[in-house]
Parts: sequence; C-alpha cells; structure tokens
Amino acid sequence: MKNFYTAALVGAPNCGKTALFNRLTGSRQKVANYAGVTVEKKEGDLSCPSGQKVHIIDLPGTYSLTPTSLDESITRRVVMGQLQDEVAPDLLVCVVDSTNLRLHLRLVLELTRLKKPMVLVLNMMDVARNQGLKIDTEKLSEELAIPVVECVAVDNQGARELVQFLDQCNIADNPSAVLPWKDPTANELQQMQHRVREIIRLTCDESVRHEGLTERLDNIIMHPVWGMIILMCVLFFTFQAVFSWANLPMDAIKNAIDWVSNAINHWLPEGLLRSLLVDGVISGAGSVIEFLPQILILFAFILALEDSGYLPRAAFLLDRIMGSVGLSGRSFIPLLSSFACAIPGVMATRTIQNPRDRLTTILIAPLMTCSARLPVYGLLIAAFIPHRTVWGLFNLQGLVLFSLYMAGIVSAMLVALVLKKTIGRRHYQPLMMELPAYRIPHIRNLMMGLWERAEIFTSRVGKIILPMMIILWFLSSYPGAPAQATEPAITYSFAGVLGKFLEHLFAPIGFNWQICLALVPGLAAREVAVGALGTVYALANSGGEVSTSALAPIIHQSWSLATALSLLVWYIFAPQCVATLGAVKRETNSWRIPSIMLTYLFGLGYLASFLTYQLTLILGG
Repeated sequence: MKNFYTAALVGAPNCGKTALFNRLTGSRQKVANYAGVTVEKKEGDLSCPSGQKVHIIDLPGTYSLTPTSLDESITRRVVMGQLQDEVAPDLLVCVVDSTNLRLHLRLVLELTRLKKPMVLVLNMMDVARNQGLKIDTEKLSEELAIPVVECVAVDNQGARELVQFLDQCNIADNPSAVLPWKDPTANELQQMQHRVREIIRLTCDESVRHEGLTERLDNIIMHPVWGMIILMCVLFFTFQAVFSWANLPMDAIKNAIDWVSNAINHWLPEGLLRSLLVDGVISGAGSVIEFLPQILILFAFILALEDSGYLPRAAFLLDRIMGSVGLSGRSFIPLLSSFACAIPGVMATRTIQNPRDRLTTILIAPLMTCSARLPVYGLLIAAFIPHRTVWGLFNLQGLVLFSLYMAGIVSAMLVALVLKKTIGRRHYQPLMMELPAYRIPHIRNLMMGLWERAEIFTSRVGKIILPMMIILWFLSSYPGAPAQATEPAITYSFAGVLGKFLEHLFAPIGFNWQICLALVPGLAAREVAVGALGTVYALANSGGEVSTSALAPIIHQSWSLATALSLLVWYIFAPQCVATLGAVKRETNSWRIPSIMLTYLFGLGYLASFLTYQLTLILGG
C-alpha cells in the first residue's frame, strides 16, 4: 500500500465538488495554472487518521469525457494521463449530486470504462433525504462495480465516510492501467442512457419524493417579473452595504495608518527616509489598504450568492436579455467574475463553446466594475457625495456606487449590441444549465473565500502597489526644486514634468496634472491611482505630509465637481491594466484583440468623460 497517492475529484458543475475539496484540504491547498494553458489548477493535501497522505486535485467540472470546451478537455486529459507534465491520478473520486443521479450517472459509466481505481461520492445526501428520495448505496455499488460512499460536503462530519475510504484504500492492489479511449457512438450513448435508467430503477425509490424548498422558491425567484425585481433588489442592497457597513472598519484602518504616520514623523528626523516612509509608503499604499473592508464586503455577497445556488438562476433570468444583444446566459458567470477582476472573467470565457460569443464576452468583460476600481470610487464618492440618507431609507453614497456599477453593465450591453450588428451572430440559443439546490451559505467556505481575496489584495499591495509608490516617490522627489522656486518641489521633478505634459492631452476632460500623473502607475493596477494621488499630494503639500484620512478633503478643495464626475466616468471605461491585456493575449493567442480592447476603451472613456465634464460645467458644476 502506498504511503502517498494522488486522488482526482471529477464531477459535473454544481455538484459540490469544490466544497468537498475545501473540506478535505482546508488551508493546505494552492492554485496555479496547468502548463501551457490558462485553465486553473487547484490541488491540496489530506492527512488521514492513520497517517496516510493523499494529494487531492480538483478538476474542472464536466458532464462527460467527450469534451466541448477547454475546461472539459483538460479534465479528460488529466484523468487519462495525457497532459504534459501531469501524472495520471492513482484514484478517481467521482462526485455526483445525489438528488439528480439521472443526469450524472452517464459520466460515472464513462469513467468506469477507464478501468481505473474509483469511488463514487453521493454528495448532498441531506437534501435527498429531505426530499424523500431513498438510494440503496449497496445496490448502486453492486450495479456499478465500484465503491459508493455518502457525503454532505458542507457539514463538518459530512466527509467522514470518504476520508475513511481514502485512509484504507489500497492503491497497490488496484493497478491503474488505462484502456485506450474512444468517444462513444450514437448507439453506445443510447445504450448508456438505457443503462442509467435501469440503474435508477433498481437503486432509487422516488415514490414518496415531494416538492422541496428549491422548487417552491424557484416558483418565485425564477418568475420572469418577480425574479428580475428580486435580482435588482439583491444588487442594490449589495452596493448599499458596501458603503454602509464598511464605515467602522475603514475608520479603524485610517486611524491606525495615521497613528503610524504620526509616530514616524515624531521619531524620525526630517529627511529622505522620513519622506519615503510617510509620503511614499504610508500615503501611497496606506491610501489603498483602507478600502479593504469595502472589497471584502462586496466579495462576501458574491460568495454567499454563489454558495446559496442563486447565481446560476440569475444567469437564467438574464439569458433572454443578454440574447437580445448578441450574448447568451453562459456569458453571465464570466461577466460576474469580472466584478472581482477582469482576469478570471476573461479566463472563465473558455467555457463558452461558440467562438463569437466568447470573443464578445472577452471584449466587454473589462466594462464590469472590478474590485480594483472600488478604492477610486470610494475616494471620490467620499470626497464629493454627502454621507446622508435619502427618502428616509437609502444611503446616497451607496446609490451613486450602484449607479456606477449599472453604468458599466449597460455600457457592456450596448457594446455587445454594436458587435452583434457589425460582426453578426448566429440565431439565439437558450441557455441549458443544471440548477443546484438552494443552501444556506456555509460560513467556513465563505471565510476561506474572503481570506483568499484578502491575501490576493494585500499581495497586490506588497508586490505591485508598494514598489510603484516607491518609484513614484523617487520620480516626484528628484530633481529638487531650484533655489528661487515659487511652487512645490514636485512641480519641478521628473513626475511633475510628465504630469504637466499629459495635462495638455487630458485638459478637455478636466484632469489636472496630478490626476494625469496618477493614471500612469494605474496601468499596473487601477487601485494604484489612489496611492499615487496620496503620494503626489503629500509631496505637493506645503506641510510635507498628507494623512490618509485627509486625502478626500484635499481633493474636494482642489478639484471641481465637474472634474470629479469626469474621473468617475473615466473609470467606468478605464483602459485595462497590463495584466488584463496579457490575459486577453493568452486567451486569444493574438495581440490584435487586446489592441482593439485598449483602443475602444480609451476612446469610450475619453468621449464619456468629455461629455460629462462639459455638461457639468454648463450646469454650473
């Protein structure tokens, strides 16, 4: 018996496979990409009670071994040991939704044809029992000729039976020979479906199965009218919460950063080191860190909606609307992912089978308001939009944030419509997708997701934002001001000269040289613009320092309302960060598409900001 072996989790989308992976591996997991492709690879380790070590791989979801997308192709190649630099797994752990065996058993039968060591995991057994569904696991194991275990992945002890099996599994007694694979013919598929129906008849008792909570909720949530109203309310409440709930933790972070800044000013003598730490590091990176609570609140809602089973239903609700502009509901998940970051959104488009739909989704994904924009929105809204309640219920700042997100969504739909009219589209195809059962979001999965997002954000601060702020501090500090200087020293620096040059280009849309200068490092990551403004105004301030909490009042005094609104609109369309353009290049294998993206986003951003700025001036802003 091996002391260490590899097990691959295989299953259809929405079967609870990822929740089971999190349950088995906990914090002992890492995420990377498979060699040569942009498909995400998740793996982790399980230590069984006896000391047995199991390396767990979470494969992309698939309904069969006949792939229709890059994700499904990777799953098939990993299972069969055909992927470069990847060793075939010793054991296949096939995870199925026990409430919908009729759909999942085809994949199980295909996997059994590989003659590899395998175990079937009946997940969501708690839901099946609540629905009155009875499954004879011993008979099912006999019919499939493989072990079968029950599981509730979201429960603390729900994977105990599987862990026990993995602990006692004797891989050495099951040589992992793989038979040559050949896609099943139409006749074989028909026989397979007949076999599925026979297995269901022999092993499942559905005679007392009753309508569950999922079906009753779907009568309301999937309603074409009430469902859309509920969806709009969910989105609206989310953006209200981003501002309303984040105030206390943001104030705490601001106070902590200001305390550190004051301590450094007190203990260090005036000079380059103090300027670097206070004006560069703290005023720059600290200005971004304070928006972490807003980002985590936004992700908490997204993760909770995903874990609850609501997001696939939102895709169905929006399918017909998206179809009218040349998209399909399958584009919804990549576009929703783009609210976190455009990079995973662009990568998620590989699940879209139609090349034209995939290309359109890639081109409009950057118009979804990613979390990197949130610090910019938060700063400008806090500086220019009063913190007050309107109509006795709503937060005005939250209303503005909701409007900015909706403006990005509407803009994306309009761009998709233009692409539909110009490059054409085949006839509308309704979305087909399995809907998972509703669940109360599991706190463990939610906290793990938030911890991952916090790590990613702080990593960006350390690896991207902090170095950019140090470089910007240097460019803003040298060369020094001449002896007879009448303006702040930064005006005469390398950065000041660059900002003054760019100001001529952006003057028609109301941007001053400080804003222009902040846009340059923002090409590395959009949230860097906030830190750049903190550094620039810290060095431009006659007192030599600007605290994190003082940045909003300073720009409120320095900018007109027209300039602030113009910058807000600019960031609806803001040209992508370099990392996103690189991801688009990898996905399309061409520089042509990222070049088109960069050009049209810059053009739309400049035009929309110009109209906003000029109109606001006309109206007295």
